[in-house]
Amino acid sequence: MRRVVVVSNRVIDLRKAPQAGGVAVALADVVRLHNSLWFGWNGEITSDATAGVATREGRLATVPLSESDHEGYYLGYANSVLWPVFHNRLDLAQFEAGFYDRYVAVNRRLAGLLQPMLRADDVIWVHDYHLIPFATELRKLGVQNPIGFYLHIPCPPWQTFMAIPEHQDLARALAAYDLVGLQTKADVANLIDYMANGVFGRIVPDGRIRLFDRLVSVASFPIGIDVTDFSKVKRAGGLVQGRPSVSRIIGVDRLDYTKGLPQKFKAFGRFLEKYPQYQRQVVLTQIAAPTRASVEAYSDIRQQLESLAGSINGRFGELDWVPIHYIHRSTPRRRLAGIYRSSRIGMVTPLRDGMNLVAKEYVAAQDAEDPGVLVLSQFAGAAEELTEALIINPYNVEETADGIRSALEMPLAERRTRHEALMAAVRKHDVASWCQAFLSQLERVRSDDDPLSWHSPESIRTALAKLEQGTLPRLRSSSRALEAVRPGGRAQ
Repeated sequence: MRRVVVVSNRVIDLRKAPQAGGVAVALADVVRLHNSLWFGWNGEITSDATAGVATREGRLATVPLSESDHEGYYLGYANSVLWPVFHNRLDLAQFEAGFYDRYVAVNRRLAGLLQPMLRADDVIWVHDYHLIPFATELRKLGVQNPIGFYLHIPCPPWQTFMAIPEHQDLARALAAYDLVGLQTKADVANLIDYMANGVFGRIVPDGRIRLFDRLVSVASFPIGIDVTDFSKVKRAGGLVQGRPSVSRIIGVDRLDYTKGLPQKFKAFGRFLEKYPQYQRQVVLTQIAAPTRASVEAYSDIRQQLESLAGSINGRFGELDWVPIHYIHRSTPRRRLAGIYRSSRIGMVTPLRDGMNLVAKEYVAAQDAEDPGVLVLSQFAGAAEELTEALIINPYNVEETADGIRSALEMPLAERRTRHEALMAAVRKHDVASWCQAFLSQLERVRSDDDPLSWHSPESIRTALAKLEQGTLPRLRSSSRALEAVRPGGRAQ
């Protein structure tokens, strides 16, 4: 069996994976399920002299970052340029800071440390925006293995992407991969738009994109969770204001400006004001794990949340009832599962998100006989799958406040019907199927079989629709090529 080499910005101890969350848990599952090697940063910041040494322990191979690398590559380009741009926050991007050279240099150094560990038959799976140039650097070292890339965050509209001064360099780096995976069909459409309008890419008859001198396949692979981790939990006991007469709303997010936390607090305050009969009957528990505290935008959001929570609690709170429990620290996943099950509403309202696995975790943790209700932002990637949630616009405070009331008043029969449909979606795209789908596609991309047998259906259908609307002029192909991707054609 071919070894899967997983490359990510962070590598965690597999024994501690159950305490982690999100992407780290998904990648740990991939490593456990396959003959594999997991390579990346170990989270340590050290001197320049020791940052160039990799440590190998079992399935893990890790390296530290130097202070200058952490500043320029991680806090700088990855999180002060790419993160805000990919989440449509151009106003927060620090384009002028000169971080790009360090970003590329770190990718080059990491690729150089991994290359001696590679085997000729390895399949390499690179993860997320920190490592876009990684395949280019491996190719320069002579690596010919199949290399796939998966973007865990959203792909922005093409005009937004083009605001990055180095966007063409990033596109050339993406072209070094054999397969680029994204969370949603909307993300696929955005990336194809960019490839068309930004760097003159075009669809070839087998459905791939010709980009510079290479062919790359693009498709959506919705990430999921291990459903069994959440489906057998018990309700959490000993919660503050946990009496049966009080309904709990749970929110679990990293402290990040993309998560819509101020909007959530404002909407809850408006709900209490608009529907006073629910005062003393509902509590919002918001767990906001700290992240990137040294980046200015994150300290701003923390101050804003603390101010809002204090204001709302001051206006509506009583001696025996505090409306908002704001917790600024991490909570173990096993503890969260019980809290999910005990909560009448799961409130997942990001302003922009790649997928948002909290939404899926909340659904999986519910009691099917008496399930809670998922209130979900239309801008979360999960909304493309979890259509039976209460979908709201987080920018609309009134709509969100009304959504909270609808969730609290939803009849049991409707809650059961919605939960059954949501669980079916969560099970369909669990972490195992996500992994299998991506790796199988990557294998087919590099196989000797007829390339028309491994088309990317979302890419083809989306691009064809745009072609016929005339919105992607640079992706126009010959009439013969278009016939190959029309419904009923060979590529379909």
